[in-house]
Amino acid sequence: MKIDVEKALRKALNTGKVYLGAKRTLKALKNGDVKLVVMAANCPEEFFEELKGFDVPVITYNGSNMDLGATCGKPFGVSMLAIIDPGDSEILSAVS
Repeated sequence: MKIDVEKALRKALNTGKVYLGAKRTLKALKNGDVKLVVMAANCPEEFFEELKGFDVPVITYNGSNMDLGATCGKPFGVSMLAIIDPGDSEILSAVS
């Protein structure tokens, strides 16, 4: 099943629990709270390398950190975000 990742991400932001930012995402990963990571195509390499130590699905967003921030409704760039609770979103099926 093909889903619209942008639409599913917006729904997760509205109905679920999502952490924005690489540092907050990595902290949540260390706590074991993350179900899915979404990272911008231009996410800094050092953050991408840190993801390799965790067994969590990762979606690479087809756009820059500014594009991902805009999708999240933020006036700033978001290089990485963590889906803690997808809410009513079907975003987790994007990696199934």
